[in-house]
Amino acid sequence: MKAKEKSVGLEIEDVKKRAKNGVDVSVVIPVFNEQENIERLSSRLLKTMDATKKKYEVLFVDDGSSDKTPKMLRDLFAKRSDVIRVITFNGNYGQYVAILAGFERVRGDVVVTLDADLQNLPEEIPNLLKKMDEGYDLVGGYRAKRRDNFFRTYVSKIVNFIRAKSTGIQMRDHGCMLRAYKKFIIDEVVKTKETSTFITALAQKFAGNPIDIPVTHEERAAGGSKYNLYKLIRITFDLLTGFSLVPLQVFTIVGMAISSASGIYFFVELFKKVIGGHHGYGLHFAFVFLLLSVLILGVGLLGEYLGRAYFAVCEHPRFVIREILEEKE
Repeated sequence: MKAKEKSVGLEIEDVKKRAKNGVDVSVVIPVFNEQENIERLSSRLLKTMDATKKKYEVLFVDDGSSDKTPKMLRDLFAKRSDVIRVITFNGNYGQYVAILAGFERVRGDVVVTLDADLQNLPEEIPNLLKKMDEGYDLVGGYRAKRRDNFFRTYVSKIVNFIRAKSTGIQMRDHGCMLRAYKKFIIDEVVKTKETSTFITALAQKFAGNPIDIPVTHEERAAGGSKYNLYKLIRITFDLLTGFSLVPLQVFTIVGMAISSASGIYFFVELFKKVIGGHHGYGLHFAFVFLLLSVLILGVGLLGEYLGRAYFAVCEHPRFVIREILEEKE
């Protein structure tokens, strides 16, 4: 009974804190070397959010930019410190980590994520908020008509398919960052201590009433993509090993199948040698190489899971903040 009373007390304090902050919407934007887009993005975003008549805040999280982005964000804060907050990392930790840093400090009852490259339009945020007002706790955007190159488009489709089949997490487009969440979902995401947190999939697991809506997707306004082939593969591994045991289960099944085939092959070769005196080693070497490749793949999968467990136990900080710009409450 006392534990329940304590929990209720904490909820009341949380409500009081939110009432004091009085923020309806928090917009979290990870930024890395986006000096070509900051001015246009901020202008369009602030105009859009001002028109909603909601009390809002915008959190820019600078993921260790090496261009003029940090200075531009400081200038933006100086102009609109009433709604702008800036978090600056001391290094480059990745897009999802930057979003998590913003999640840890948001004050709004609804949290919206948006990329800084203007491929998703800030003008579509009111559409997400309208759906949230209808009672949904997560509104995910999916790119109705993608403007990425052939490689990025179809790799994304393949990853979406693998994610749906291996994890059971259903969403139209996990790569689209134009999404809106209720605050309690963000709180649960922040509680996780994983070093590689796939935010969109994790939030989808915590949501009770999610919906996906189509959003416009434009070509990158300026600058180049921050995702190369390695990062795309890395994200795919994080997704699969973070939410499912299917890779290990598939490897076990494949291992059993190859072991059975190896046994059959052994007895066939033994029979051929005893009966017909057959001598041939090329096929033997090919089979050995096949077994070695499967073994290496299995070791790699085990390494992924063990590595995640290791970092979780060590509790290394996900990021280090160099500077925070915000008005004092």
